Amino acid sequence: WESHHGQFEESEEFQALVKRLPGDRFLNRTAISHFWAMDLDVQHRYQQLGTSLKLLSRKTHRLIRRLFNLSKRCHRQPRFKLPKERSLPYWWSRAQSLLYCSETTVPGTFLEESHSCTCPSDQPSCQGSIPCALGEGQACASCAEDNSTRCGTCNHGYVLTQGFCRPEVADSLEHYLGLETDLQDLELKYLLQKRDSRIEVHSIFISNDMRLGSWFDPSWRKRMLLTLKSNKYKPGLVHVMLALSLQICLTKNSTLEPVMAIYVNPFGGSHSESWFMPVNEGNFPDWERTNVDASAQCQNWTLTLGNKWKTFFETVHVYLRSRIKSLDDSSNETIYYEPLEMTDPSKNLGYMKINSLQVFGYSLPFEPDSIRDLILQLDYPYTQGSQDSAMLQLLEIRDRVNQLSPPGKTRLDLFTCLLRHRLKLANNEVARIQSSLRAFNAKLPNAVEQETGKLCS
Repeated sequence: WESHHGQFEESEEFQALVKRLPGDRFLNRTAISHFWAMDLDVQHRYQQLGTSLKLLSRKTHRLIRRLFNLSKRCHRQPRFKLPKERSLPYWWSRAQSLLYCSETTVPGTFLEESHSCTCPSDQPSCQGSIPCALGEGQACASCAEDNSTRCGTCNHGYVLTQGFCRPEVADSLEHYLGLETDLQDLELKYLLQKRDSRIEVHSIFISNDMRLGSWFDPSWRKRMLLTLKSNKYKPGLVHVMLALSLQICLTKNSTLEPVMAIYVNPFGGSHSESWFMPVNEGNFPDWERTNVDASAQCQNWTLTLGNKWKTFFETVHVYLRSRIKSLDDSSNETIYYEPLEMTDPSKNLGYMKINSLQVFGYSLPFEPDSIRDLILQLDYPYTQGSQDSAMLQLLEIRDRVNQLSPPGKTRLDLFTCLLRHRLKLANNEVARIQSSLRAFNAKLPNAVEQETGKLCS
């Protein structure tokens, strides 16, 4: 039995197969099985081995039956142990052993799980050089040409370090978009209470319906804008809103109550590219009111977003309408009416004045030309590997920008708004960039692609 197996291992066909196996990369049993399947000579010789072993097995079983018949009257029955035929995986493992554990006269046995050799007892070491393993993810894409035991190149999302692949991380975004400025919530609350000018983002107040500091009849809807025009006049900045504050005054004995609807435009564009702020819905904050003086005629209305709900803004659209408050005598509760629903206009009492409308937050450095250069590298890489590096940095910018998306079932795609209105890219170019980023992200290890809703077309 052993003689037959020895003959197969020493056969020209098996030895030729082992010699043809590539040595520029590590071969596991599965890889060797593919080479075996393509070698018709070794398969034919293996079939011959199987046929001869079946004949030998029949002869052996006849001998065993004769011996049993002859030993019926013996006190002890004979025991027979027949060796099993060696399966294909055995020969694939044997080929591995001849490749990687044959530095001595008698080859050792290769253990694929530990990438090591078990050597004969009289030999201290039989292990030769084992090439690097190729594969996806953290495995190598190819071994080094000068030393096959070390890695030469890595797969997407990994970078070569001292012969091994480690996950690639995007370089600092400092040259493109500064996103590191953070205020703690308690610190922000203190600065807001003091109306600290250091966190006020100076913006332009625009309204055709009213002027700051002037009394007006608030029965009809009024529209106000706070806009920065930074995409036109200050291209090197983007802005983050942490809080919005209005100082509202009402005449004494006024029956009117202000109601604000807030829309935020993150990076410019038309009003249709603004999102509605869900004040006091779900976990979103509500207006906080504090009296400016003892008469309580004027109040500061402050909506504090904090770090949880902070967001980019270019223009804030404030729609002001009013409701009439009156006391329900039966339940002692305040009831609100729409002014136009009142049949008696005489109950529509009072005037309103808005002294100030302010955004609190901070401005971040933004380098549009540098980001354009980064996008150019997607088509025209400056150096080998710079395309992957550019992809990683754009992915990081995309994800960091979209993190400041407003609340909702899905995040809004603010990154597209940035490309459209701050880099002035065409729709088809934005679509191409987004498609390239999604394809690259899908190749990264443990990649998660978050669904986003459209805001800027």
